[in-house]
Amino acid sequence: MHPFRWFAPALLLVSPLAAQARVFRVDRNHTVLGFRASTLLFDVPGRFDRYKVDISGDPATLEGARIRVELETRSVNTSNGARDEHLRSPDFFGASTFPRITFTSTSARREGNKVLVRGTLDLHGVSRELELPFTAAEGVNGAGVPTWSYRAALPLDRLDFGIGAESVAAKISLKKQVDLELLLVGSFEEAKPAPRGASRK
Repeated sequence: MHPFRWFAPALLLVSPLAAQARVFRVDRNHTVLGFRASTLLFDVPGRFDRYKVDISGDPATLEGARIRVELETRSVNTSNGARDEHLRSPDFFGASTFPRITFTSTSARREGNKVLVRGTLDLHGVSRELELPFTAAEGVNGAGVPTWSYRAALPLDRLDFGIGAESVAAKISLKKQVDLELLLVGSFEEAKPAPRGASRK
């Protein structure tokens, strides 16, 4: 079958006045790095179950923002085993050849109530610049911990990355547009100082 969602997501904020950078600890129970693909008959939601998110900074400012998200291609999950194996095949993600999907930020800025994160998406051997429009929210979770969430949706043309370009099944029924659906949830913590002598050899 088809779909995929890519990740992306999240954001790094570094305050120039902060004595220490803060790091973002991901809440994996609520974070979803996913996508929604559509056939002629129905939609197929999916997600990546194994990923790494590196974020540091201060949520009060976007100056010096940085982010890196890495998805394990083989962890694609659409709740259908046969379809997931097809997605891992050379017809779609080619997981054996392209084991990771990455997004690396280059800048972040505010525009109204949005946080716009620009960066490079590396997918299926293709690198493209894009901008993720996040809506940020801050609150307290059930355990009383201050928590942030960043939600973004972005349409992509799968053919720009060669996904399903030669698949007969995709040509017959899979639409070109795939929507990224990203929800990053977690908390910011003070960065732990590097151990003394850590950089010495």
